[in-house]
Amino acid sequence: MSLGKNLPSFLIIGAYKSGTTALYRYFDQHPEVYMSPLKETNFFALEGATPSYCGPGDAKAPTNRLSITSLDAYQAQFDDISDERAIGEASPMYLYSSTAAERIHSYLPQVKLIAILRQPATRAFSNFLHLVRDGREKSHNFLGVWNREQKRIDAHWAPIWHIRQHGLYYQQLRRYFDRFDAAQIKVVLHEDLVEQPDTMLKDLFDYIGVDTTFHVDFSHRPNQSGIPKNRIVRGVARRLLVMPLQATGNQTFTEWGESISQYFLYRPEITAEQKHEINQFYRDDILQLQSLIDRDLSHWIDC
Repeated sequence: MSLGKNLPSFLIIGAYKSGTTALYRYFDQHPEVYMSPLKETNFFALEGATPSYCGPGDAKAPTNRLSITSLDAYQAQFDDISDERAIGEASPMYLYSSTAAERIHSYLPQVKLIAILRQPATRAFSNFLHLVRDGREKSHNFLGVWNREQKRIDAHWAPIWHIRQHGLYYQQLRRYFDRFDAAQIKVVLHEDLVEQPDTMLKDLFDYIGVDTTFHVDFSHRPNQSGIPKNRIVRGVARRLLVMPLQATGNQTFTEWGESISQYFLYRPEITAEQKHEINQFYRDDILQLQSLIDRDLSHWIDC
């Protein structure tokens, strides 16, 4: 079943906390690219469902409140398309979801897929800090949270809480490689976005078929994780400055708001001992992944 014209020609499918928000913003700058107004529609993961995750803060979080679950509402995201050459959306739940790959293939069999992956232990720690930043994770004990994950999954906490499972990239990408031609799947690494963003974006622009000479403004890094320096002061700043700026819907004001919010964060790093322990959990998956995407990832294990 195809959705027809004026719907996505490419999807950013994940992974969580690996740069999907940055890619969404960078693609959105390009005049030949139309991005859905809502980042993370989650449509192909949650079609026909009523999201009712029940972890701390889940009821007010975007996954419960904003996810699009009907075809009509999803199609409405693309009503304002004009003469853009590429149409996209970004929902990192698609990579993690056990059903999204099949639905995407059913609706958009010719779509181009972009997955951005981050060293799994570092990604998991950033995911943990994201939840701490937002006041949803009360514990600052990373390994303690890591070890409690299955109980949280069993209690129907939202996918954002599944910090361990999100890093099993081979298992998740395999679902896409089993359904789509390999030429339709572009896998990039978060480290390349950090170290050589111009080269990566030029390659991605070529992949989706738009002008590769367009230069992206990389001055703002969105959605950074961290721990509030002072939760009360940050909370006041968010209420009085950040939220009003973001409520305008203006991209520049939104970025100003994020910069103010990030000013009140400090960013601890995962310890070498923690990273070593977690790398062992992901070792076999990483070895399978590097064969799947034909890229040496030994530095992910040995770091």
